[in-house]
Amino acid sequence: MKIRDEFKPNDPSLIRDEFKVHKLNAAGLDRANELAAGFSELLNNVEGICTPKGDPRGPGGRELALVRTHLEQASYYAKRAMALQPENQE
Repeated sequence: MKIRDEFKPNDPSLIRDEFKVHKLNAAGLDRANELAAGFSELLNNVEGICTPKGDPRGPGGRELALVRTHLEQASYYAKRAMALQPENQE
């Protein structure tokens, strides 16, 4: 337990850059919403094209679930990439 005893969660110098929290400023929040809207529009379009009457449980349901999962993942990484830019941070 030596590692745990030495860990101080409130000491920012111990947190690696990969895991730091980045608070967004107003511009960053606007950009995050733009990304979310773009991904939402894309998923709506894909569902509209690939499902009978827009029902995602129809044929291809598993594949559409994978599309949704991967778009969620891509959205996360896009927002993270945007949040890492200093001009979008508080």
